[in-house]
Amino acid sequence: MSRNIIPRAAVRGTAFGIIFMAFFGTLWAGIGIRGLQGWGFLWLLILSLLIGVILLIGGIVLIMNSKRLSNEMAEGDSQRWKRKNMWFGIIFGLEGVLIAIAAGICGSTNHLDLFVPVMALIVGAHFFPLAHLFQVKIYYITGSLLCLLSVIALFTFPIKVTWGNYRIMVWWTSVGFGSALILWGTGVAVWITGHRLLNKAKNGSEEA
Repeated sequence: MSRNIIPRAAVRGTAFGIIFMAFFGTLWAGIGIRGLQGWGFLWLLILSLLIGVILLIGGIVLIMNSKRLSNEMAEGDSQRWKRKNMWFGIIFGLEGVLIAIAAGICGSTNHLDLFVPVMALIVGAHFFPLAHLFQVKIYYITGSLLCLLSVIALFTFPIKVTWGNYRIMVWWTSVGFGSALILWGTGVAVWITGHRLLNKAKNGSEEA
């Protein structure tokens, strides 16, 4: 007799991953919009919010559907999830501290233009321990793409350009929109993974 081996916590973990990608992807899009200095503001804002809301709803629906799953876990699994949540908090907190330090250094040295690509580098780096912690391979790709985007922007793109009446902050725009697309794309991939887990759990429950 088969047994449902997918705990509710596993599905909800993917759901919260989607919500994080939706929220932070939209924040990065906001940085990209700010870098355009007013060009296309309304339409880009509406599009960014729409994408973020769609992903957010996807994560919430996944959480709601996971309520049907068993919340019972073996003692070892329960301890493992507690350790994972603890390390997630440590990694997330360290990321915040490094971003705050980068903001302080860039601000005090009058190099605020540097802050966005440096922040993308820090965010990208934090995905590597998360990938190992939660065994989510796509996070390795996400981290690599964010770091690569930051390096390319720093070493190949101009800081600013003037286009007509607009002075576009190229670093902010390219890194902002690029990071948003990477995070939104990761959110979609995690959403697909979450649904696969949910379907696997349901099928296992029906066979039991």
